[in-house]
Amino acid sequence: MMQLLDVLQNQGYSITVASAASNSDFSADVTSLGYQTAYIKMNDSSFDIFVTDLKPDVVLFDRFLTEEQFGWRVAEICPDALRMLDTEDLHSLRHVREQCFKKDIPFTTDAWLADDKTKREIASIYRCDLSLIISSYELKLLTDVIIIDKSLLLLLPFMVDEITNETTWKTFEERKDFIFIGGGKHAPNIDAVKYLKTTIWPLIHTQLPEAKLHIYGAYLPQQIVEMNNPAGGFLVHGRAEDVNEVMQSAKVCLAPLRFGAGIKGKLLSAMENGTPSVTTTIGAEGMHGILDWNGYIENDPNEFANAAVRLYSTEHEWNNAQEKGKTLVNTLYAKTSLESILLVKIDQLQKGLKSHRTQNFTGALLQHQTMTATKFMSKWIEVKNRGVS
Repeated sequence: MMQLLDVLQNQGYSITVASAASNSDFSADVTSLGYQTAYIKMNDSSFDIFVTDLKPDVVLFDRFLTEEQFGWRVAEICPDALRMLDTEDLHSLRHVREQCFKKDIPFTTDAWLADDKTKREIASIYRCDLSLIISSYELKLLTDVIIIDKSLLLLLPFMVDEITNETTWKTFEERKDFIFIGGGKHAPNIDAVKYLKTTIWPLIHTQLPEAKLHIYGAYLPQQIVEMNNPAGGFLVHGRAEDVNEVMQSAKVCLAPLRFGAGIKGKLLSAMENGTPSVTTTIGAEGMHGILDWNGYIENDPNEFANAAVRLYSTEHEWNNAQEKGKTLVNTLYAKTSLESILLVKIDQLQKGLKSHRTQNFTGALLQHQTMTATKFMSKWIEVKNRGVS
């Protein structure tokens, strides 16, 4: 989201960040970036006054839950505004995969299609003029399984600076230890840390007794904090003040993710900092296309551990993996080319918005008053809240 706002601001847009959430200790300081901010209430018509005064040209919803809550109001009050959905990842996909993992059953697209959250998320995509899809796997899922028209979707992964010959990293000899990084409010990260602690790290530590594994992440729950074991080389640090610094100090990034969706910021950060990684099929999903991974993709814990040891111990293999990461960043995640694709798409939609919406019949159907259950539920909640007060 911050990358998207930066692109739009550089294009000349005036940015207003409106949120119903309260700030936390680690909230981004958006005012220092020149963005206006506004606090908005859920299920409250005060938003109508706010958006009427604002008169936005483009509205970008942060995930489908936000569009469900505010999208119908924007559509009614600012019908000419381009409505875009930043999916971040397909939350329904992550949700269903987690449920399948907990039940120890294979994930299937049928299970995904049957879930209510999937129906809500797909409906949100149809109601918007454009949805930003972060993963090539998820784009294929939407176009091949749901058969959503490609004109409603744009593949837009993380956008980062290219790695040039001037980019300097710590060398193989200057680095040591392994790293895992991920927020503690994200279930796939918590599972991955537990999996490392109980299964994978003992296999690695037996072969590399001097090496340590550093666990970083904000909001780590107490059960993870209590896993800290210096004698066993398993160190839980909490939030990293500088992700790039800790990532570039490590020799290998470990990410044994067993469920989830989207593309993984930790793995892109590893590439940006010249740190080879070992991950799973889920971890690498949608992140490398036909290009080689910057390390290894292994699902079996023994193979995962052995691959990590090889990368850690073999300099020429480590250097080759680092080069593959550089290729991945410059080919798939280069900000310059991706922001151009986004801006061209926005310009095209704004010039032909009426025709675009006419062609999106399913979206128009879902905007119709007989289909907008969310709208009338919101109005009912607002009236109920006024009665309580």
